Amino acid sequence: MKSSRVRLTWATGLVLALATAACGSGSSGGAPAAGGSGGQAAGKTEITLLVDNAESTVKNAEAVVAAFEKAHPDITVKTSTRPGGADGDNLVKTKLSTGSMEDVFWYNSGSLLQALNPAKSLVDLTGSPVLANVDESFLPSVTQDGKVYGAPWGDAMGGGILYNKDVYAEAGLTVPKTWAEFTANNDKLKAAGVTPVIGSFKDTWTTQLFVLGDYCNVAASNPNWAADYTANKVKYATDPAALRGFEKTAEASSKGWLNKSAGSTTFDQGMKLLVSGKAAQFPMLTFPVGTLPKDQAAKIGFFGIPGDDAAKNCATLWMPGGQYIPSAGKNIEAAKTFVGFVASPEGVAAMYAAVPPTGPSLVKGVTTPADAAPVINDIKAYIDGGNNSPALEFLSPVKGPALEQITTAVETGQTPAKEAADQYDKDVTKQAKQLGLAGW
Repeated sequence: MKSSRVRLTWATGLVLALATAACGSGSSGGAPAAGGSGGQAAGKTEITLLVDNAESTVKNAEAVVAAFEKAHPDITVKTSTRPGGADGDNLVKTKLSTGSMEDVFWYNSGSLLQALNPAKSLVDLTGSPVLANVDESFLPSVTQDGKVYGAPWGDAMGGGILYNKDVYAEAGLTVPKTWAEFTANNDKLKAAGVTPVIGSFKDTWTTQLFVLGDYCNVAASNPNWAADYTANKVKYATDPAALRGFEKTAEASSKGWLNKSAGSTTFDQGMKLLVSGKAAQFPMLTFPVGTLPKDQAAKIGFFGIPGDDAAKNCATLWMPGGQYIPSAGKNIEAAKTFVGFVASPEGVAAMYAAVPPTGPSLVKGVTTPADAAPVINDIKAYIDGGNNSPALEFLSPVKGPALEQITTAVETGQTPAKEAADQYDKDVTKQAKQLGLAGW
């Protein structure tokens, strides 16, 4: 995996971008990819599907289309691909604005969805049977003004701490539920001669996890924080709960938890340190565990960024991508049938047969394969327990492009936490004004 292809910035559509980074790219945009003959057979309805051209996405589409057509012989599905990144975003917007979008399209959930003006461009799925199997934790990431516009495809990811289970066992440690317990664990690891926390500052995007992964703790302190943030009613620098993420980032350096070569360590090297047991923990998303050989993946566990109250222990989730139906579509009912199948245990099982899961599904009734990486069940426990929150980027369009530079300066001891939070608030203000948001 090339870490240079992974960009962890707000509202960049992490689920799809990181899947592309992990699995490479597939066929060129616009080329037929999976399922269907491309023609309207007698007595059959043909619908069209647009997906990104990542290899894993194409394999998922091929598998689920084949299973769907077997279960629904009266509907065929013709699939085409689009580029990822900004080119793909622009193509989606163009197709929607010109009424030429396919009957179903797979795209990002969260902030990038909000940029599509879903109230005008997408079919409202609120209360639809299409969502019967969808876990409620997914819905906020595809909801605008109280209406739900999408169903999930693909897996969720956790954002928090990856840890080496063998190292934890040897040191006699248990998974911490508070920041004080996390600190105590790190003291024991240092005393045992093990690097407690991995820093991979060569790839600056990796420095953001203590802030981004801490959002569930912010939401636990104020369930309306995302809405207040969007309305410019709360700030990182002045809200004690939000400031904690920057303070936790600073402690990694000030308390001597980091590897000595953190400044020159890359993301890939960081993962090798974790798997080897030379370091115990890596603040990170869970996606890279899915790229490890099974024997290595079996060593890695996950827990959310600990807060200050064990009773509110939680994890922050990065949501799966969404599947949407354009309001200008000509086969809306058949499209709903397909979307509902993809977001069902049968649809997920078909995709798992083609591409092993890299995280838990947010479709109810899905059975995680027995040989799946243990980290998947670690994340699933937070989902099943209801002690989770989507990352802020799935709840608010407010974003700031400089976060990774700011957190790198904090984690290397160059900028104090409070000053960094204030810098980020100013960075965010510029972006919010560009978006024309009320209250800014």
